[in-house]
Amino acid sequence: MNNTNIYQRLGVGTIINAKGPATRLSGGLMAAEVADAMREATQYCVDIGALQGRASEIIAQVTGAEAGYVTSGAAAGLLLGTAACVTGADPAKINRLPNAEGMRNRVIMVRSQRNFYDHAVRAAGVEIVEVGLADRYSGAGVRDAEAWEIEAAIDADTACVFFVANPRSRPSLAEVVQVAHNKGVPVLVDAAAQLPPVGNLRAFISAGADLVAFSGGKAIGGPQGSGILCGRRELVGAAALHNLDHDIFFDQWRPPPALFDKETLPGLPQHGIGRACKVGKEQIVGLLTALSLFDESAVSRRHAACTSILDEICTNLKASLQECTHRETNPHSEEPQLRIQPPGFSHAEAMNLVLSLQDGEPSIQVDPSLVDTGAVVIAPSCLRATDAKPIAQRLNALV
Repeated sequence: MNNTNIYQRLGVGTIINAKGPATRLSGGLMAAEVADAMREATQYCVDIGALQGRASEIIAQVTGAEAGYVTSGAAAGLLLGTAACVTGADPAKINRLPNAEGMRNRVIMVRSQRNFYDHAVRAAGVEIVEVGLADRYSGAGVRDAEAWEIEAAIDADTACVFFVANPRSRPSLAEVVQVAHNKGVPVLVDAAAQLPPVGNLRAFISAGADLVAFSGGKAIGGPQGSGILCGRRELVGAAALHNLDHDIFFDQWRPPPALFDKETLPGLPQHGIGRACKVGKEQIVGLLTALSLFDESAVSRRHAACTSILDEICTNLKASLQECTHRETNPHSEEPQLRIQPPGFSHAEAMNLVLSLQDGEPSIQVDPSLVDTGAVVIAPSCLRATDAKPIAQRLNALV
């Protein structure tokens, strides 16, 4: 009897993921219902456009948006969403990207919201125009960008305003939407990691956002390479035109009514800039299954499971470590986490602990975001109950 798992048979070691659903650590653990649905999906062939059309209807019901689309992750949603704002459904413009010369090729963004992921926006061929000074982050004052600065930066070449959702984001999305819409410009929201609360599936659309991108592989629990783009139908449809396989005669094409009005198009574009962000039937079905399971009761069960794992870790820590372990709530995910910070622990000591956990057997990957303060964070959302004791044992031995 073979007791090994698929990764062992491939010669790849598994890890204990105490960091959370990071892509570099392969994301989280998928529910059996989602994995089963994906496996079943592999046994049939469907028209991807028709499947995405049905996905649009389901996502619209859940989010309150006019339409939705399953993407290959939130970053792909940002690329497709930006491209849609630049070209609309014009096939000639779609063919030209990433050369956006002569089109609406400027994206307005608050300087303090810049991050690595806006590369997905720039990949559409646009220029990001920063506004505001983040005095509150630099320690020089209390202000950040203000709505009037966004409005002043909008001109005839502006494709959209890009807003990165976060409880600390300023100005508020409502303020951004108001000034953008006053100038006839859409707002694209990066809400990749803004779940839970479940209500956020509707909150950004309710606030007036024109397009919102969510990760499918984090709190929703879908495939790690999946995401959601939802919003105004004409923009979601344009995003789909950048993504779908167009190796078909126009007469053959039967677009889903949820996304397209065929009579408004002169013909199909070539494969778009988002063609590289292909989404398989398995990803679409997996995401939709996970979305159907994602509700307040699921979030409560997950919170209880995470709390139980952290309790088990704490119970098995030696007394000196228990005294320097602090229970907190992750401000980004609302989930419990542990911060381990022995008195006087330096940045170097915290980093050495991270590396010792990572390079040991089994490899334990923790959250290094607070090593500058001498702390190591354990996030439980991707842990099994059986991971608690090995984590405690290794911490006891190393600290």
